[in-house]
Amino acid sequence: MNEPTEILRSEVRGWLADNRPADWRDADTHEAFVSGQRAWFAKLVDAGYAVPHWPKQWPGGGRSLAEQKVIYEELARADAPRLLLTFVSTYHAFATLTECGSAEQQARYIPRILEGELWCQGFSEPGAGSDLASLRTRAVRDGDHYIVTGQKVWSTMAQYADRCLLLVRTDSSGVKQAGITYLLMDMQSPGVTTRPIRQIQGDEEFAEIFLDEVRVPVSERVGEEGDGWRVAQATLASERGLTLMELSYRMRGAMWRLADLIHAGGRIDDAGVLRDFGRLSARVDSVCALADAYLQKRIDGTEGLGDAALVKLGYSRCLRDWADLGVRLGGLGEQYRAPITFGDLNTGNWMADFMNSYAWTIAGGSDEVQRNIIAERMLGMAREPKHWVQEAGL
Repeated sequence: MNEPTEILRSEVRGWLADNRPADWRDADTHEAFVSGQRAWFAKLVDAGYAVPHWPKQWPGGGRSLAEQKVIYEELARADAPRLLLTFVSTYHAFATLTECGSAEQQARYIPRILEGELWCQGFSEPGAGSDLASLRTRAVRDGDHYIVTGQKVWSTMAQYADRCLLLVRTDSSGVKQAGITYLLMDMQSPGVTTRPIRQIQGDEEFAEIFLDEVRVPVSERVGEEGDGWRVAQATLASERGLTLMELSYRMRGAMWRLADLIHAGGRIDDAGVLRDFGRLSARVDSVCALADAYLQKRIDGTEGLGDAALVKLGYSRCLRDWADLGVRLGGLGEQYRAPITFGDLNTGNWMADFMNSYAWTIAGGSDEVQRNIIAERMLGMAREPKHWVQEAGL
């Protein structure tokens, strides 16, 4: 037994017993959800549990892999709110700034994240989702500013954000990836308009962002002009690895919901149900192990091409099957239940969880994109030659 780790576990468990908001699932408006998220984040920051993956110079940072696991496990065990509103801020924005931002950008923005400043991500576009390199939002240099015009879509919590991690096209003359530039945009700038997207289950987790000749200072560029594709990989890697470790633990911590359905439905002796539950349990454990291994590689500096894609693909497929089993076990009553939630997974509202699970097969790079990354970058497989495609009539 690792005594320091167990001491931490006891501390976190005790703190959660006193501080976990008991009624957080009762939020019935978006305003109540946002207010609750802000208050919970501030509490976690004060306690030193909000950003255990950050370096040690930040409050609560510098935690070892084992310590991070303990915190995530205890948050999941206590059914504490997941930090959805600050998701992009504490992972995407922080990873981008620390790995690719200037010293001035880091000093200006990272402390503000802990103070509650919210970030969103302006990557996907109506015609450039999984094929991110096809983005068309245009930025033209005008002295010390870029003039940005275009549209972004599926931007998580953009309607509440203060700033945006923005990919724009500054050059169309060469290969698509080479003409992309990465900017940090003030969401209050003239010409920025957000419009929430009402989802099938009643949530408004995502928004569209419309950009009409928005002026962004050149000093807010991350990296060099045309270097945005490389910078974006740091942003996406933080989502596919670090955050997915927490999500995987939460999925494992919520397996009891499925067990409750089995008991409530009197199917404890149903061999088929027990088989499906057992297989799913093993898959959930394997996804957690993948996420653990990936984070350890990040810490050791041994991360390889395709490692993050393995975690993303494993989690998204497992989550969908997890929610699917819940809907099947819940029967018609669960299928007709009103699927209204506010931006969370593992809610126990199985139809909502099932609908939300499909978003994870697209968000952060679709399953098909992840398979291509694994095949080409990790396994060294070549793309199918065009003449084979033509001969096959495809």
